[in-house]
Amino acid sequence: MVNRDEEPGRAASRLTGRRVTAVRAPSGSPAEVTLEGGTVVMVKRGDAPGAVRAEVTGLRWLGEADAVRVPAVLGHDERWMVTERVPTGRPGNTAALRFGRDLAALHAAGAPAFGAPPPGGPAEAYIGAAPMRNTPAADWPEWYAEQRVLPYLRAAADAGVLRSEETALIERVCARLPDLAGPAEPPARLHGDLWNGNVLWGEDGEVRLIDPAAHGGHRETDLAMLRLFGCPGLDRVLAGYTEAAPLADGWRGRVGLHQLFPLLVHVVLFGRGYADRAVAAAHGALSG
Repeated sequence: MVNRDEEPGRAASRLTGRRVTAVRAPSGSPAEVTLEGGTVVMVKRGDAPGAVRAEVTGLRWLGEADAVRVPAVLGHDERWMVTERVPTGRPGNTAALRFGRDLAALHAAGAPAFGAPPPGGPAEAYIGAAPMRNTPAADWPEWYAEQRVLPYLRAAADAGVLRSEETALIERVCARLPDLAGPAEPPARLHGDLWNGNVLWGEDGEVRLIDPAAHGGHRETDLAMLRLFGCPGLDRVLAGYTEAAPLADGWRGRVGLHQLFPLLVHVVLFGRGYADRAVAAAHGALSG
């Protein structure tokens, strides 16, 4: 039985078996909890059904690739997750190059299918606060249209956030996906929500990834999301990536196609402010 009123410090003590000496809990952020002996951990609560399980299984699946590092999960239940705290530093060229190489290795670890959830992870998962369904499929263009673009497009259109002509434009992209997708690739092991806020530049010169929406997908999707909101040293990240795993010809012209998914998620979550970017991405996909 989960105590819905439990505080982060009490949850950390219960899940780690160690006494808590301090708690710092900024509003809207994971709490920093100091355990006896001085170890600082991060304590995060997940209110949506399956959210903690999705995140924990995602972190472990990414970690099993032995590529980009992730914080260790120190304890969890259906509502709370305790992970190691990562001391952060400044992004640097060497770290960015290594991150690119390691991200290529993470993707190369693969997945059983497009849309496959991490082992033990729920089919009904999340990207940020938005529901995200993991339904495995063999064909990327069809899966990407049906499971990653159209659900959010329909939600935005039904809410009146997107205009009819904007909806029709993005539907046209989906109809043309087999021609726009580029060469077929095997399913990659994706972080799935790889914007800069989920990239921690450790003070030890190693990058860690947090808050995954992990699933099997196309590796260009993670890279397009890194570009979407900016990433320090992105040119170096891409240099390291392409040195380890060259991208298919024309990948730059497909960035807008892969950004449609996260942009439509933002339209659903945050409204009209992201609609113009989604429309621009659709135009870019058609002309790319």
